[in-house]
Amino acid sequence: MEDVIVTVIGTQQGLDDDQNTIELIAKGHCQQKGEITYITYKEELSGLEGTTTLLKLYSDHVYLVRMGPYEQKLEFVPGRKTYSLYVTPYGSMKLGVLTRDLSRDIVSTENPIDGQTILISYELEVEGKWQSSNTLKISFSKT
Repeated sequence: MEDVIVTVIGTQQGLDDDQNTIELIAKGHCQQKGEITYITYKEELSGLEGTTTLLKLYSDHVYLVRMGPYEQKLEFVPGRKTYSLYVTPYGSMKLGVLTRDLSRDIVSTENPIDGQTILISYELEVEGKWQSSNTLKISFSKT
């Protein structure tokens, strides 16, 4: 398991056409098992304090798992809508995610842990109603 710096930049554009951006930089851990890259980090300043996020990076999709006070299992598969339950200390809600595009830029094929960027664009619906268009940019590199 390697120590990494994880940078997550999320943008969201809703019905009002205002675009909101949030950025998180955290220390995390990365491990390569076969073709799957695992990244874990703690949510510190994003409103999800106390939550650990696990990203499973496959060649063609990304699986996100949040554990702690906020729980979620979300799968980003290009061209497909997936559903999940988002559990918070205040209640639960059903989310739908239609992944429009997913790209993965690997800096070094010899050592994929040494730096990657994943870009995901998706549509989000909450309880069956469209909420926003989003992008998620996840980068990580060895410390």
